Amino acid sequence: MTTLLLDTHVLLWWLSDDERLPERMRAAVADDENEVFVSAASAWEMSIKAALGKLTAPGGLREEMEQQGFTELPISVDDALAAGALPRHHDDPFDRMLIAQATRRGLQLLTVDRRFSDYDVRLL
Repeated sequence: MTTLLLDTHVLLWWLSDDERLPERMRAAVADDENEVFVSAASAWEMSIKAALGKLTAPGGLREEMEQQGFTELPISVDDALAAGALPRHHDDPFDRMLIAQATRRGLQLLTVDRRFSDYDVRLL
């Protein structure tokens, strides 16, 4: 079994069946052998961007996650300290949190953001 963490845009693309989601990521998320995590940071990012009018967030995210069989990943103090200690390759606080969480827990992070490759994190 592989443990996966979805970047926020990957989560949104999965939930909306968006064609921008690469097939290898789609297959990994769909594979019942994999455990898929969604960080609280992604829900936080989506709610902030929705409030600012920058995106339309899906309604019922918690229910949607349960239906999909995704596991909620809370943010811990250790996650926050690790995110703050990351090299300054990338300044988006939500992305830095996802990188820290994936690194600390040995999760494979699904993203199309090329800036993530500047970090020592497992990517798909």
